Amino acid sequence: NNINFPALLKTSRMGYDGKGQARIDTLEQLGEVHQQWNHIPCVLEKFLPLQCEVSVVLARGADGEVATFPVSENQHADGILDISIVPARVSDAIKKQATEAAMRLAKELDYVGVLAVEFFVSADDSLLINEIAPRPHNSGHYTIDACLTSQFEQQVRVLCGLPLGDTRQHSAAVMVNLLGDVWRDEKLSSDKILRHHNVKLHLYGKREARPGRKMGHFTVLADDVNAALMKAQEIRTDLNKN
Repeated sequence: NNINFPALLKTSRMGYDGKGQARIDTLEQLGEVHQQWNHIPCVLEKFLPLQCEVSVVLARGADGEVATFPVSENQHADGILDISIVPARVSDAIKKQATEAAMRLAKELDYVGVLAVEFFVSADDSLLINEIAPRPHNSGHYTIDACLTSQFEQQVRVLCGLPLGDTRQHSAAVMVNLLGDVWRDEKLSSDKILRHHNVKLHLYGKREARPGRKMGHFTVLADDVNAALMKAQEIRTDLNKN
């Protein structure tokens, strides 16, 4: 066979937040896992040296008008999006290539609505599409607070046949996902977040907090991305304290 291990087995559908994925180290393990998954259609991907992941969120109207948001740099923990850093700390050439590829994809699909396209940035600066999400996306949540128009407003504008809004980013931003792991006795220490004047908190109204479950997010706004990232890390450390 021509399969090189280790590799990553992914279900072809319904995979998200690290679910539907398994590291495969041998051919025997491949057969065992596929059998455990009831032989559903899967994709086997080889491991690649990667720099980071970036994503492009865009909106496309029925008339073909397209508006793109600034490129986001995404970091994951246990297969779940942890933080998004915007603007992404990659070269302008990579940002341009990712944006143009996402626009071309939306056009070829004749897509109407908000679309997110995730890319792996390989060690040689080439881009590989990792995920296509035909909807507002977690990596675009920063747009609620950091852009003139959010990804959710854009979705409404498209559905109503209205012109797309201005997607300019007015502040550097770091969005941090809040998982059920930081809830203590079914409560979140929201004061540790809201006492910072440049931080916005969004909770999703989920009744039960479970480890690994997305319960909300907060977004740090600042003049530059490094300052936003430092503040986000400070808050994360504070939340993890007992």
